Formats: sequence, structure tokens, C-alpha cells
Amino acid sequence: MALGKDYEGQDCALARALEIVGERWTPLILRDAFYGVRRFSDFLAHLGIPRAVLASRLQALVEAGVLVRHGHDYELTERGRELWPALHALARWGERHFSESGPTRLFEHASCGTRLDPDGTCPVCGGPVPPEGVRMRPAPGRPVRDDPVSRALAEPRRLLEPVRR
Repeated sequence: MALGKDYEGQDCALARALEIVGERWTPLILRDAFYGVRRFSDFLAHLGIPRAVLASRLQALVEAGVLVRHGHDYELTERGRELWPALHALARWGERHFSESGPTRLFEHASCGTRLDPDGTCPVCGGPVPPEGVRMRPAPGRPVRDDPVSRALAEPRRLLEPVRR
């Protein structure tokens, strides 16, 4: 029996959320959108995703109101920006349990420079930090892939700041 593509019959908020953000590649597309990737060609170059899959995932995120399309650019909506705490927590969980070499990026509160806790809060200022208030930088000693987006992301930058190559 083939595995279904949705959670029909599941009266569960998590199941509904996974129908939007749970497909392969979608969390990485969202991660890159937080990193400031906006153009189709930049998602393609940075992720190495098949073109048809990227087009399908971006369209689904637009239809769900997570992204909005402006010409050739895609931007997170308010609904999309609400995903930051979940994506940040999932990435930190992956670092703790499955990354022998540690984090690839460090996230800090842009206002005070303090590294965020795994739950996305600033231990100095208290409370969660919205994505607009987060600065990221590559972890020391991590190699930089040779694509234009990776090179642009090799410098410290605020989340949501558009990548311009």
C-alpha cells in the first residue's frame, strides 16, 4: 500500500501543520527564506533541489500564505515568520543529537550580541527574539560552499535581510 500524501482523517493541528511544512525540502526552503534568500535561482543554487520540486514547494507555500511572491522574489509573510521558533528549535535539536561537528551557524540577539538559547530566547534580555532581531554568523572553522548564496551568507547578517549577490 502506497504511503498517503496527507493526513486525511487526522483531527490534529500538528498533522495540519505538517501538510504545509513537512514535505521534503520545505523546511530547508523556509530556513533559506529566513536567511534572506528570495529569488528562485538563489534557492536553486543554494539547495541543489530539482527545479520542478522547488517550483512546487514554493507554490504550495504561497498558497498556504507562508510566502508571498513579488515578481521573481519570495518573501515570508507574518504567518511564515511565526515559524522561526519552531525551525530554530528543530535545528538546535539536530545539532545536539546528530551533528558531530557542532553548529553550522550561530544565532545571537542583534541588540545585545548574546547568543540565543536553544529555544530562541535571549538569556540576557529575556523573552523570545523575533527573527527581525536575530543576527546570524557562520560557526568558526566551518567551510563555505562554493555557490553565490553560501558566499553571501559567510558574513554576519540579520535574518530576513535580502541576499544580494
